Amino acid sequence: MTDTGTTTTVAIIGAGVSGLALGSFLLRNGIGCVILEKHSRAYVERRQRAGTIDAFGVRMFREWGLEEVLEGDSVQESEGGFFIDGQEMPIEMDDDDNDSMFCPQQVLVRNLTDVFLREGGDLRFEAVDISPEDIEGPHPLVRYRDTAGATRVVTCDFIAGCDGDRGVSRASIPADALTRHSHEYGYSWLSVLAEVPTSPSGMAIHSRGLAGLIPRGANASRAYLQCPVDDTLSQWPDERVWSELEARFGTPVSTGRIIDKQLVPLRSVVYSPMSHGALYLLGDAAHIVPPMSAKGIHLALHDAEVFARAVTHRIRKEDSSLLDGYSETCLRHIWNYQAFATWITELMHNAGDASYEGEFRKRIARAELERQFSSPTANRLFSEFTAGVA
Repeated sequence: MTDTGTTTTVAIIGAGVSGLALGSFLLRNGIGCVILEKHSRAYVERRQRAGTIDAFGVRMFREWGLEEVLEGDSVQESEGGFFIDGQEMPIEMDDDDNDSMFCPQQVLVRNLTDVFLREGGDLRFEAVDISPEDIEGPHPLVRYRDTAGATRVVTCDFIAGCDGDRGVSRASIPADALTRHSHEYGYSWLSVLAEVPTSPSGMAIHSRGLAGLIPRGANASRAYLQCPVDDTLSQWPDERVWSELEARFGTPVSTGRIIDKQLVPLRSVVYSPMSHGALYLLGDAAHIVPPMSAKGIHLALHDAEVFARAVTHRIRKEDSSLLDGYSETCLRHIWNYQAFATWITELMHNAGDASYEGEFRKRIARAELERQFSSPTANRLFSEFTAGVA
């Protein structure tokens, strides 16, 4: 059975950071929307990913009256260190002009969900077989199946694809209508989640490769280890994880039960344009930055705000100029942050392991790090991402 369904202004596919933020922005402007999410609410709210909300994101939530989404279940304050060849480097933690904060993504998503639903938002979990249709025609819609197996239809004016790198949104755009720009860094991160207090906390540069230990709660830590891109999980038993972290930090580390391991190839990706017909791409559906930059949430929120303002302008002013310029506006910003992400990723990895780019690049990176540590502004930059790398 197919239901004639719902009519709204914006159908949002995906209840991650970009989709939920967009939904709240639209509601606060009186714009109707429906959010469709293929997973259950429990799954979405425990999914752990990035956790750094920079000054832009914090100020943006405050300006929209959404500062409450940054509250609750805060991670215990931890002064992030920076280690080079086992020696801790001095970092001045000056927070006077720094509004950035660490907020676990599962907390941010849960809070955004609570606010959206409390304010009357229409959020449908476990919507499977989602299919954007007629995106180039006069009557765009999104078809899906609900938990009872019935086919539902959301008819809309615009579709916001916020369902990530492997979602259906970008796949619905003809391949010849998109250009994929990408860069593979040639190494991976072993990402480990462990039930253990974080000690030490921060990032380590070592000839064996980069390492990171980041708090994810009072008794939870996220660990990162740079490794060859062709490594497999079977090569990383628990004992090797802890011994490698200790070797790269040059100091004993707290150990505990490892509950998750993943291998993440580092890459940068941008799709252009970020729209096709009535379908607009936001967040990871349009671009990927390496976790070293801690800018994934920033770009997702920027896309959401630009799109929300563009739709609002179209509805209130009957002027589509901001929507027409959505892709160009976002891409200009995205490339600027891709430049930063590439710089910090290559600097941090080249300064340690010379097997990828050679000894010359390693020495250049070390010289750049010395210059950075002599600059108060750059020193503050390092304090930010050592405290909250994704």
